[in-house]
Amino acid sequence: MSARPYVIDQMISAKAIAARIEELTDRIKSDFPADERLVVVGLLRGSFVFIADLVRELRDRDVEVDFLEASSYGNAMESSREVRILKDLRGEIAGRNVLVVEDIVDTGHTLNHVMHLLRAREPKRLKTIALLDKPSRREVDFRADYIGFEIPDEFVVGYGIDYAQCNRNLPFIGKVRFT
Repeated sequence: MSARPYVIDQMISAKAIAARIEELTDRIKSDFPADERLVVVGLLRGSFVFIADLVRELRDRDVEVDFLEASSYGNAMESSREVRILKDLRGEIAGRNVLVVEDIVDTGHTLNHVMHLLRAREPKRLKTIALLDKPSRREVDFRADYIGFEIPDEFVVGYGIDYAQCNRNLPFIGKVRFT
């Protein structure tokens, strides 16, 4: 099945994303002790570009990177609200500082589920960062600790976020407009 024809209108430029990541990492650095390793957990697949830029900005810190893959979308545009863990962490997080990196918080189901799962593993400190937040779509009471940009209820792609596995490689966030 192929995607419907569409065009992409830029919403957030690559330059604006880079500047916001710098601001967010300043806050992260002040919240996590400099002398303790930070485990940065990327939620695949949408966060991979964001996590790469984020950890490069944390270059003066001891950072470990791990990944978890959770899905509630598949190739659809709407969340199924059923969260499945497709790939779990390789490392242990008990007693450690953990920052969970998400591309976008929409309904909140995925990140809420992941946070319950990770809290049960007893990290020392557990915080979340989302590049994008769509509070108008929220179905569960969840807000990330750090938010890059609050956006309206638009279907977006780019900077790691896809539509039917396409457009992850765009350097900006764009709004999908179907033709």
